[in-house]
Amino acid sequence: MKKLLSTLFLASGLLLSAQVGINTDTPKAKLDVNGDLNLRNKIAVFDATDNSLSQGNNDQLLVSQGLGYTPTWKTLRIPEYEPNKFYLIFNNSFSDKTGIRFTTAEQASIPVTSRGSVFSKGADVSTLNGFKKIPGLSQTISVFSTESKAYFQFETVVQADFVANGSPDTSIDYACGIFVDDKLVNLRQRNLKAINTSYPFITHTQIGIVENLSKGNHTVSVACSRLASYGATGRTLTIGTNVYTNINDFIAQSSLKVDVYEVPQVFNPIIN
Repeated sequence: MKKLLSTLFLASGLLLSAQVGINTDTPKAKLDVNGDLNLRNKIAVFDATDNSLSQGNNDQLLVSQGLGYTPTWKTLRIPEYEPNKFYLIFNNSFSDKTGIRFTTAEQASIPVTSRGSVFSKGADVSTLNGFKKIPGLSQTISVFSTESKAYFQFETVVQADFVANGSPDTSIDYACGIFVDDKLVNLRQRNLKAINTSYPFITHTQIGIVENLSKGNHTVSVACSRLASYGATGRTLTIGTNVYTNINDFIAQSSLKVDVYEVPQVFNPIIN
C-alpha cells in the first residue's frame, strides 16, 4: 500500500510539473538528466511537416537549429587529402585606390651598379631607401602547415606627369617589392618613358612566391620606390592612384591576389 501511494504521488507530481528530473530535484527541461546517459536503441526526431519520425542516416549528427526549431540530421564531411600533395588552403585578394606618389626630392637615387646588392631577398623594408607601402595592400594571411607555397600576384598602374612630345631620354626608374613580415620576397624594376602624349602610364604586374612560411598569421605588403630620373626634373611619379584625366580610379587602382598551397596538417571537419 505504501509503495502504491508513493507511485501515485510521483505520477501526480510529473503530471503537474510536466518535467522529469533524473538525479535532480529542479529539472530545467521536460527531461533533465544530471549524469551519464546510455542509449541502447535509437534516437528519432519528430518532423512536424509530415508528422513523421526521422532517425537519420548512418554517420549523421543531430544538430540544433536554434530555439524553437526542431533539431535536424546533418552529415559530417571530412575532406579527403592524398599524402604529400599540395592543396589550395588560403585564398584572398585585396585592392587599393589610395596609391602612393613620389616627387623628385623623394627619389632614392640608388645607382644601377649597386642595385643588385641592395635588392637582396630577405632584405627588410626599413633598410631599402625610399620605399613606400601601398596602404590597402598590407593585409594578414594565414598558414596552417609547415609545408607551404604562397603565391602573390600584384598589379597596378604607374604614371608620370610628363608633357607631350618629351625627349625620348626623359624617363623614371622605379621598383616595387612584395614583402612578407616586412622581408622582401620579390622585386621588379621598370622604367617609365615620355611619349607623344601627356601623362603616360604603364600597367605594372609581378608575381612572387615564398615557400614554407611558419605556421600562423603573416603580414603581406607591397612597397615601391622611385630610383632615378633622366631628364625629368620636377616631375611626379604616381603608383596606383588617379591624378590626371586620361585614366580613372578603376583603371589606376592596385590589386594583390594571394594563394597559399599547403600539404595539409590540420583537418577541420565540415558539417554539411
